[in-house]
Amino acid sequence: MNQVRVRYLSVSGLRRRGFTLVELLVVIAIIGVLVGLLLPAVQAAREAARRMQCSNNVKQMGLALQNYESAFKRLPMAGVVDVDFSVQARLLPYMEQSNLNNLLDFSIPAFSGPFNAKVPNPRFVEAFKMPIASFLCPSDPAPAVGRVMVGSTPYDYGGLNYMISFGSGTGTLYDLRWPTDGMVFQNSARRFRDVVDGVSNTVALSESVRSVGDDVTLAAGVTPKFPYQLTLNGSNGVSSALNAVQGLRATGGAWSGFVDGNGMIRNPALEGFWQTFTQWRGGSSPALRGRGISWAFGGSSNSLTNGYLPPNNAVPDVVTHFSGFFGPRSFHTGGAHVGLLDGSVQYLSNSMDATAIRAIHSCNGGEVVSVEY
Repeated sequence: MNQVRVRYLSVSGLRRRGFTLVELLVVIAIIGVLVGLLLPAVQAAREAARRMQCSNNVKQMGLALQNYESAFKRLPMAGVVDVDFSVQARLLPYMEQSNLNNLLDFSIPAFSGPFNAKVPNPRFVEAFKMPIASFLCPSDPAPAVGRVMVGSTPYDYGGLNYMISFGSGTGTLYDLRWPTDGMVFQNSARRFRDVVDGVSNTVALSESVRSVGDDVTLAAGVTPKFPYQLTLNGSNGVSSALNAVQGLRATGGAWSGFVDGNGMIRNPALEGFWQTFTQWRGGSSPALRGRGISWAFGGSSNSLTNGYLPPNNAVPDVVTHFSGFFGPRSFHTGGAHVGLLDGSVQYLSNSMDATAIRAIHSCNGGEVVSVEY
């Protein structure tokens, strides 16, 4: 009779296999290297997508300007300084925002109150708080809806990244209570036929960085993190009075070194003295003197721009009462978008000089400038 032998193996007799500590550390190191290589590429791809979306937003607003001009035989006016609706608000029907536009009434003031405590018309409070995706650059980390406290009353506003140009800001043309060399100014009614420099050579709008946070006072020479999410208050030493001629009168300080025969500020060399100012305006400023606080507010420091400064310049946007000296700004690498009056979009390099940027913001200066986009 055959016998079956069964061999039992103890657990201790089995051979175990696994990673050694050295092998595990090598694998972790390889994964770390791969992540280090892939993460910048992923971030770059995401920023490229955001930059393309920003370009599309600028394109859409440029086309809206063309459609408005075609419908009304003029471009939208900038309105009464610090009281009226913004140009952007007037473009709503041409940016697929007819329902929001129906909540507004352009025959009455949009805002009221003193310069340092602007409040919206109660009829439009709910409309003004609506964020509009095509008004916002996806690369800008500022909140889509910001809150402004006027006394103890909060007001929410949908933000804005795309500013309409009122010209070069040269000479005394920063005073938009008078006709400027841009396409909009107070109660303007310009048409494309007024663009003697050519619609393909004239900036209609440019992107900017939205302001955030409270107003702050910093020591002279101390600046916020770049790109600046605040504007610099340069109103000290400047009178806001309406004069017999265009321009703002210098009353003291460094501004007095840059005046014409009438005492009006003209072509100030900001890089030489801007660091002497210490007051910065944020996104919750009750004066609405920050950039892009509200798509509805027509104040130039909020929703308009000129081309006085090159893109992403180290000199911040300097606000002087209701006006100021601005330039294209963005969170993109190396430059910022502008929309030309012909509906095209260009990406301006940070290396662009002041003469060129001012020339393409002028619609009737007759400048001969070769700009490589």
